[in-house]
Amino acid sequence: MNSIWILIPVAGLVIYLILRKKTTSVPVSISPEEKTILQEHVVFYQHLDTEQKLKFETKIGEFLNRIKVEGIGVDITTLDRLLIASSAVIPIFGFDGWQYRNLTNVVLYPDTFNKDFEFEGGERNILGMVGTGYMNGQMVLSRSALRAGFSANAGDENTGIHEFVHLLDKSDGATDGVPENLLKHEYTIPWLKMVHQEMHRIEAGKSDINPYAITNEAEFLAVVSEYFFEKPDKFKSKHPELYQILSEMFAQQPAIEKSL
Repeated sequence: MNSIWILIPVAGLVIYLILRKKTTSVPVSISPEEKTILQEHVVFYQHLDTEQKLKFETKIGEFLNRIKVEGIGVDITTLDRLLIASSAVIPIFGFDGWQYRNLTNVVLYPDTFNKDFEFEGGERNILGMVGTGYMNGQMVLSRSALRAGFSANAGDENTGIHEFVHLLDKSDGATDGVPENLLKHEYTIPWLKMVHQEMHRIEAGKSDINPYAITNEAEFLAVVSEYFFEKPDKFKSKHPELYQILSEMFAQQPAIEKSL
């Protein structure tokens, strides 16, 4: 089956997503073994208190109960499912009752892929993608990139968080770097001003933010959100104004949480 996907990746993916059998969702509980995996691999979870961990686990279960996680060219493991769910929960942890209504399933590839969804051969530089058009409602992630984002040497990058922030941005109808469902109207102009000021600093080599952020406003939001959640203390120290507006946007203070 895997060889078929390699030979016809685009057609195979489309047909698979359209024609796959619909199954009834089964409630997902977080077992002691799964809690251990979260404790070992998810730093965000490690720094939560007992009550917050229970909240995180509940949100993990709700996500996995609603969203189908599928593998193409790879067998999905418990770790994969938990890392995908953690990527989804971290940005919305401050919101009660939030659901990704613009997502139906996450497709996991073994490695990076190209625009034709090929994960073997050259010119493969895509780590993750939020689908549009015939792929609307789908997210495609590289397992190698997903796991790297939760590794000890990940730095301020996390592909899973990056892509789920794109989904949050898209929830108002436009992936434009201005998440209207999360950002109070009075913060819109100050936010865009900060975005463009920091883009200029990045271009001038005066910022430690990943240069990919200057691609456009949407990528800027996703990139700084990775930094905000992965290295909040450092981000708050180096970019206090950006930290403050992101803390308002996500209704979270990760730097404070980590100091408890």
